[in-house]
Amino acid sequence: MVDVVSVAKRSEMMSGIRAKNTKPELLVRKLLHAAGYRYRLHVAALPGKPDLVLPRHKVVIFVHGCFWHGHENCALFRLPKSREEFWANKIGGNVARDRTQELKLLELGWRIVTLWECALKGKYRLAEPVLLDQLKAFFQSAGHIVDISGTSPESHFCLQASSHSQDK
Repeated sequence: MVDVVSVAKRSEMMSGIRAKNTKPELLVRKLLHAAGYRYRLHVAALPGKPDLVLPRHKVVIFVHGCFWHGHENCALFRLPKSREEFWANKIGGNVARDRTQELKLLELGWRIVTLWECALKGKYRLAEPVLLDQLKAFFQSAGHIVDISGTSPESHFCLQASSHSQDK
């Protein structure tokens, strides 16, 4: 399938996609700060350079874009029809790297929140008080890893233990 925009336009569009300080990340930062939580940003010394690090709670938070991190069964994720092999390899590589970084963080004793873009925007986004309650519940729990995604008619719960979690 041929791209519907020129190479120059596609390059301009792709260069506008940021890795840090994205709108979903800024929303989470604002929400946590207003609730009294203090955090560090993009700590390069930790595997995966988490978006937020709450040292007091020994928690790292990754705010993942559903497309770039291959969020399965999500309305915001669909592989492009053009260059399917390229995109499958690209997204698959991101997912594999995410898993590797999570395992390294768990080995270091960190607890991990993966907060998906669909929990913050779109048709099935979570209300801010609900999201904050779920984050607080995890901070106070003994859990090691959690995915928080938007709600949908198929899933009646928002806080899920990740299938790749490892109890210590």
